[in-house]
Amino acid sequence: MRIILKNLFLLVIFLALLLVFFEEICDIKYLHIQNIQQPKKRASLLAQATEYPSVTEQERCVQNTTAANITGFSTLPGHIQDFLYYRHCRFFPMLLNAPEKCGGAVNSADVFLLLVIKSSPGNYERREVLRKTWAEERLYNGVWIRRIFIVGTTPSGSDNKLLELENRVYKDILQWDFYDRFYNLTLKQVLFLEWMAKNCPNARFLFNGDDDIFANTDNMVLYLQSLKDNDGSKHLFTGNIVRNAGPFRFAWSKYYIPVQVYESNSYPPYLDGGGYLLSSYTALMIYYMSYTVSLIPIDDVYLAICLAKAGLGPKHHLGVRTRGMYIPSKQLDQHDPCYYKEILLVHGFAPHSLFIMWQSVHDPNLKCEHLRKSKEALSWVHRNMFDSYFRD
Repeated sequence: MRIILKNLFLLVIFLALLLVFFEEICDIKYLHIQNIQQPKKRASLLAQATEYPSVTEQERCVQNTTAANITGFSTLPGHIQDFLYYRHCRFFPMLLNAPEKCGGAVNSADVFLLLVIKSSPGNYERREVLRKTWAEERLYNGVWIRRIFIVGTTPSGSDNKLLELENRVYKDILQWDFYDRFYNLTLKQVLFLEWMAKNCPNARFLFNGDDDIFANTDNMVLYLQSLKDNDGSKHLFTGNIVRNAGPFRFAWSKYYIPVQVYESNSYPPYLDGGGYLLSSYTALMIYYMSYTVSLIPIDDVYLAICLAKAGLGPKHHLGVRTRGMYIPSKQLDQHDPCYYKEILLVHGFAPHSLFIMWQSVHDPNLKCEHLRKSKEALSWVHRNMFDSYFRD
């Protein structure tokens, strides 16, 4: 009898482990669609659109098997095949939400700048540093800055659980039930825009960026407040503009885009995805146009395609350094906090370096007279930073 009970106990343990294994496997795949609310009419809708496109409730994401009939499909890498199988999927269940982040849809106009930060579940250290530096929620120069992190899921159940605990403390994370990887960045953006349209439609401006950048959000507020006749109700899409670019057709590239995904050999002018500023008008316009534009894996290009279809485009801002800080002189230190005191953002910071730079820039004893004394430094600063702040 003891032997039978022992074997029965071992069988139960085995089945439990097997169940956990299958749950982990499911995290790796594109996941199902569950209940989705039909977007409602809003008073803040764009002049070009009186209502958002309707969405079928309880729509489920199923594999589009006809994608296998695309010419050359069998020769494509596995991740591209997966993308084509599921590129029609736009609606995934929310695992973590912060519906009151902007004070509710009606009161969202009180948010002047919403920081929308692309992150991944395992990037806890980055998020924690950002909360203590440039992404700190605060009242600056009379207006409110709020933040939100947008993430997917990972195969690690522990990472997802820790993210849930993190959100209980900070209430600043949006998580959807899809696998968080590079080729799903566009999906992440579209899902955020849907969330914004429902929960934060009247926030004046947004900053959209990565979690490894140094952003001078104080300067962003000053720049946005300096705009003439634009309180967020008109088009604004500014950052580091990329022109005359096209898709990489080499399968070894991280940015590989075959003709089966995007036929044209050229992209419209777009903003480098490390970080950029946009008005709520522009964000909602992208959301509206996204219903008519098939997803492509490169999110910054996709946003530009949506805007181009609406007859809108990006503008360059010299204070946005998404390719890193480059100062063409051996006499000048590119890590001098005096330079970072004047720009909008620089891409490529480890958490500890970002924290140190933020503290240095905000040191009340920081002296920058050496820049004024150096003709070379002063010329570079004015040419690359100051003059760009108050130009669209």
